[in-house]
Amino acid sequence: MWRSIEAFRDPEGRINIILEHPSAPETRFILKQNLPQLSPEQHPQTVAEPAPSPEAVPSPLPTGLSDAEFLFPSDLEVTNVKVGKVLLVGSCLTALYHEQLQTRHPETTFDYIPYNFVSVLPEAPPSPVLDYDFQYLQIPLRSVLSDRVIWGFRFNEEGFTKTILQDAYSIIDAMLSSAMIYNERHGLLTFVSNFIVPQMSTASSMYERGSNNDLATIVQRLNDYLNEKVASYKNAYLLNVDAVASTIGKRYILDDLVYFYSHGAVTYQDWDDFGSIARNEPIPPLETVYPVKKDAFLDAIFRQMVTAYRTTKQVDQVKAVVFDLDNTLWRGQIAEHYRPEAQPWPRTDGWPLGIWEAIHYLRARGILVAICSKNDYEYVKNRWDDVIEPKLISLDDFSSVKINWTPKAQNISEICKEFNIKPKSVVFVDDNPVERAAVASALPDVRVIGGNPYLTRRILLWSAETQIARMTEESGKREEMIRGQIEREETRSTMDRSEFLASLHCEVSFINITSTDQPEFGRALELTNKTNQFNTNGQRWSFENIADFLKTDGKILAFKVKDKFTEYGLVGVLYLKGTEITQYVMSCRVLGMEVEEFVVAEAVKLLRSARTGETDITATIKETPDNTPCREVYLRAGFREIAPQDGVRQFILDGDEVPMMPLHIKKA
Repeated sequence: MWRSIEAFRDPEGRINIILEHPSAPETRFILKQNLPQLSPEQHPQTVAEPAPSPEAVPSPLPTGLSDAEFLFPSDLEVTNVKVGKVLLVGSCLTALYHEQLQTRHPETTFDYIPYNFVSVLPEAPPSPVLDYDFQYLQIPLRSVLSDRVIWGFRFNEEGFTKTILQDAYSIIDAMLSSAMIYNERHGLLTFVSNFIVPQMSTASSMYERGSNNDLATIVQRLNDYLNEKVASYKNAYLLNVDAVASTIGKRYILDDLVYFYSHGAVTYQDWDDFGSIARNEPIPPLETVYPVKKDAFLDAIFRQMVTAYRTTKQVDQVKAVVFDLDNTLWRGQIAEHYRPEAQPWPRTDGWPLGIWEAIHYLRARGILVAICSKNDYEYVKNRWDDVIEPKLISLDDFSSVKINWTPKAQNISEICKEFNIKPKSVVFVDDNPVERAAVASALPDVRVIGGNPYLTRRILLWSAETQIARMTEESGKREEMIRGQIEREETRSTMDRSEFLASLHCEVSFINITSTDQPEFGRALELTNKTNQFNTNGQRWSFENIADFLKTDGKILAFKVKDKFTEYGLVGVLYLKGTEITQYVMSCRVLGMEVEEFVVAEAVKLLRSARTGETDITATIKETPDNTPCREVYLRAGFREIAPQDGVRQFILDGDEVPMMPLHIKKA
């Protein structure tokens, strides 16, 4: 526990106590006395002034997070990502983005291609396609709905709405097909904006609000359809601009107050030129009646683009969230505030219940959750159902539970080992600033939050670092795999190595990935770009790069592993070209089972099958700070090392040699 080493009064007269952590003396924490708040009468005043009347003093406006920060939290960001070049494709709304964003963000280059109705994009964009980090596509709502919807009385005609919807679906198909040519030809990462839904119902009567005759309902349906269509493309994702507008307030953004419902743009466009026309009664500026949040909207739109880009590139991805208990998972302390004789107990409404739900949504994304608390395990276990009410979460929902009196940094290190992840992939949630400081000092890569419970849920659920681009089978089964892995390691400690390996009944199945259309491709790309330890060169691949690799005779050999404890899913990828293994990536969750050597033998077999006679197979390893576990894999598989080239280690398996084949593993 923390101990005090010094106490003193500062110039303000406050008592300061310096605390030191026994196991980490370099980590210190200062407790500063909080002086009682003085009433206005108690404050000394040098000059007596008459108090202003209440009418003369405006009420202070509440301050808080910016809209961009509120919607897309930056609390979990570690790595600064520079967006170099963006291609904007769209109508007048996108023209506004182009005009404003290139001024606001000079560090990024924005190219713009106007796009209305089913126009044809140029054969090539202004810059080479591969120069762009991503493409942002905005389909104009007016082109999709057509001006027929302006004649609102026609919604009373039988069949009119059905015709509008059918035509709109067809136009979306055609416009997407035309606008996605760079995505389909080159694999360019593409974000597609949805439509901003009108603020109010347009139905002819209250009875018909929300029906098919309501334009607001129609636009919502078009958004649903657009989402489905975008999902059918590779490396393309929908961005919910309607949600951004709703959060900021459509009254401050959307131009349906003065323009067509179907225009779907913003009120601060340059068509408002009343000031240049003489009128009997001058019209005041638009913003005197309709305040416009131009800056907030543009900041949020760009922030949405950047965070979506971070998610697709898995920048600073969170793989596990570790929770404290007292004053974090519930209000108060379990041993102090939940005594049977002390009633009522703290309520669960609000943030405790919200955190419980957040935990389940994190699990749904494949993020592991754990508990790390200084408490008595048996006491917590016996009292859990008393404290957690309603019973929406249990100890069994956590993949690892560390409830003891061990320093939390040590417990978190053990959790990282169990999960086979690095501290930089972990977020620790704790209300106690001393504990957060201790963990941050001992494990500086761990991200720590939890001081303000009103922020915790939003940070965990809305940050780009806790989002995933696409759900894979492995993500959905991660909890099950980790539990099986922990059980496997417990069994390993009771047996000698050969006996243990034989008892696993390990099977490996192989998948040849020849196209980005294959269902396993997404997981293979995800694994490649997030694996550091067993990665023979640390190379990251973009969708575009990997598509080109396959088109130029490259091969991708992926594999799945299962044993008697669990199915680990797709855990490894080898990139093959000619007679070389150019890169080998494998999840560390199957490390030590000799799977890595078994797979090399299969890769050698595949490369030699395309050739006649004895064929030498080569491989390389570029050492990185993290990839120690894979540096000897080719030597263990029977290759010999030759002279390095440009700092890269070279290995060869002579044509008359066969690689080592572990006998306890079977090919499924």
